[in-house]
Amino acid sequence: MIDLKLLQKDFESVSAKLTRKGVRTDLLSSLKEKFEALKEAKAVFESLQAAQNAMSKEFGVYKREGKDISELKARVDTNKLKVSDAIEIQRERQEELEALAMTVPNMPDDTVPDGADENDNVVISKVLTPKEFNFTPKEHWELAEQNGWIDFERGVKIATSRFSVSFGMGARLERALINFMLDFNRERGFEEVSVPALVNRQSLEGTGQLPKFEDDLYKIEGQELFLIPTAEVPVTNLYSDEILLSDELPKRMTAYTSCFRKEAGAAGRDTRGMIRQHQFHKVELVAITTPDTSEAVFTQMVACASDILTALELPHRLVNLCTGDLGFGAAHTTDLEVWLPGQNQYREISSISNTRDFQARRAKIRYKNGKKNEFVNTLNGSSLAVGRTLVAIMENGQNEDGSIDIPEVLKPYLGM
Repeated sequence: MIDLKLLQKDFESVSAKLTRKGVRTDLLSSLKEKFEALKEAKAVFESLQAAQNAMSKEFGVYKREGKDISELKARVDTNKLKVSDAIEIQRERQEELEALAMTVPNMPDDTVPDGADENDNVVISKVLTPKEFNFTPKEHWELAEQNGWIDFERGVKIATSRFSVSFGMGARLERALINFMLDFNRERGFEEVSVPALVNRQSLEGTGQLPKFEDDLYKIEGQELFLIPTAEVPVTNLYSDEILLSDELPKRMTAYTSCFRKEAGAAGRDTRGMIRQHQFHKVELVAITTPDTSEAVFTQMVACASDILTALELPHRLVNLCTGDLGFGAAHTTDLEVWLPGQNQYREISSISNTRDFQARRAKIRYKNGKKNEFVNTLNGSSLAVGRTLVAIMENGQNEDGSIDIPEVLKPYLGM
């Protein structure tokens, strides 16, 4: 959640930053109205409380002077009721403000380029040169079916569209990739954790998926439990409502999970193949750290994901997302896009984001900074999306006869 005190103190500046991210002016106006309503409610309460304090002092005077206190007591009792009502109104106004603030995205950093959508993202650098083929490269679904690695029709038969089943080497490669990525991340200082695939509403609110993206989540009927859209949710919330010691930070973690998304806003996009599935495997990086070290940790996370792609011999590029393509909770994001020769384009395979203290405010994750408790910074990123990595291996490693060369670093994981 954005800093409400900062918003109240410098509304125009914060509004200007949120406008860069596409926040509607009517939402900002509503926020301002909620602030004014809360301010008015506080003023009424403080006035009534001051009157209550003054009348309490009068009791002492009346008793010393032997005056009749019946009229004063009646006034005090009436004012008590007004104070009680004022407290309730103030609470309601505070809840209304916070509920609206939960729908407001994070402010973008000043370094984030302005732009409307992904077409305005800025390429930072390219890593490895795409291979030149002396034949027309096939797309991954052709290669998967030809080699018997993935069966899309059986996925639909046992579930619905956007599900698939891996067989043989396809299944073994997925497992090899998961183990390779976890080992790689652990060697880079990220502690491996294993977390539930179901989380409660509070956890999803903490990392910003709720309330805005509820339509994209799978909910367990009759329970306030949801299938996770990413390991970012359970891993970040491991420390929700806690106060950490500064010497415990940074906490750097990595986790493998299956992820579940309805892809409600992706109708008609990537309907073939494994690019956009309802269930997919992913290895995630999550960091919890202090504000002064979060950018250094962010750089480490980007390097870690990029180095995995390099080790897998996959050409890719690093992209700085513009304001129009920036995620709800992100202050800034670097995307890693892998080259897919079958599609003849780069496609996103990882997003590394620094959310600053946005998630920490929602999840109440703090650290002890001297005598003060302050909010941590949280960071997250894919390292990597397993299905998309398998897609990239198939398309970049393909031969003219349809066979696929396996990256050398995976061979020990396959007993090759």
